[in-house]
Amino acid sequence: MKKKITSLVFAALLSVSLAGCGNSGSVITPDEYGYAEGKLGDTMRNSFFDYTVNSAYVCDTYGDYTPQSGYELLVADVSVKNVFGETITMFDNDFQVQWNSDAEDAFDSPVTFYLDEGTDLGDEVLPGEYDLAKNESRTGLLIFEVPAGERDFSISYMEYFEDDSTGDTFFVFFSAEKK
Repeated sequence: MKKKITSLVFAALLSVSLAGCGNSGSVITPDEYGYAEGKLGDTMRNSFFDYTVNSAYVCDTYGDYTPQSGYELLVADVSVKNVFGETITMFDNDFQVQWNSDAEDAFDSPVTFYLDEGTDLGDEVLPGEYDLAKNESRTGLLIFEVPAGERDFSISYMEYFEDDSTGDTFFVFFSAEKK
């Protein structure tokens, strides 16, 4: 029951947020409740790095990769910049996609998280794991499998600390056109 209520609250939040107004290109930091939301082009600033979802589209295939039946691919161009005082290790599953659905599983990790080692989606796709030196930036693609027909999404990040505690949560809301 708790999961169902959480899913309903998230779906309502997503619906309200997708309808909201805002300026693209802003630097967004969390509010007093540890929550931040932005749109395409906004820079989301957390304790470790800034991230910006620059653009996104939905397609049937990417390179040689085809999603499972009933799904399409969401391709998001993302920039990250290390704002921490030392080198940090980034993981593709630091980011998660959500879509507007009543289903409890209306979210997923990038496809690179699930692929067999050695599968190559090309140089533009952010790898499963990479290091970012202090002040270093990197731009690349995150690719997600999403239900066919979905067009409204968010890409999120939640801070995790070495003591297994969590921090602030960040969402970038957008609509993606079919390409």
